[in-house]
Amino acid sequence: MPLYASVERVIATGILAGSPPVGERLPTEDQLIERFGVSRITVRRAVQNLVARGLVEVRRGRGTFVALPRITQPLTSLTGFVEDMASAGREASAVVLRVEVVPASGAVARELALDPGTRVTHIERVRLADGRPISLDNTYLPLELGQHIATDDLASTPVFELLEHKYDVRLVEATYRLSAGAADAHTAEALRMGPGDPVFRIERTSFTTGARPVDHETLQYRGDAVTFETRLRRASEGPR
Repeated sequence: MPLYASVERVIATGILAGSPPVGERLPTEDQLIERFGVSRITVRRAVQNLVARGLVEVRRGRGTFVALPRITQPLTSLTGFVEDMASAGREASAVVLRVEVVPASGAVARELALDPGTRVTHIERVRLADGRPISLDNTYLPLELGQHIATDDLASTPVFELLEHKYDVRLVEATYRLSAGAADAHTAEALRMGPGDPVFRIERTSFTTGARPVDHETLQYRGDAVTFETRLRRASEGPR
């Protein structure tokens, strides 16, 4: 076995056994060279292979860290975080950061079909899978409905479940807007990542019957945690 493959195997075996744990930094190149008694080129080749396998990630200027196991999330139907994590075999939980009444910004008002400045309920939560922060969710609801939901246990009960099963608001469809971005300081702290690290941003507006918007959310997922997957059909035969 080539030396780099031997080094890679030892490090990978440790990672899969939880040493070092997810999110922790690997020893430095110099420390690995000393530990294994190999050249710098050998260590770098081993680490490059670990990156390619998705076991570690290199954060520029900070080092190499054990990567979060990626969650593959289909985008084929309107589902909430708890449902998505259950499908992936993960245990979902939440930490509520704030619940408040705020004037709707222009963007929020447009999505909820309200006048700018109309008061809405704002809920901010960190969503976790198996105890690891995965996304930072900012939810905006029409004021009266939001005030009801604000009295519920939002750390353990999903908003979608409350809407449909407690307040009899049937969710029919949603619009999604997906984009890439960089974590600001607040998002980085909430998701235990570095400022500027990549995040995947989803803006989602959910509608009830009569095409009435009832929930607008901005979801920021750790870029290293989730892969979104969908399958598309070709609308018609085009030129080949």
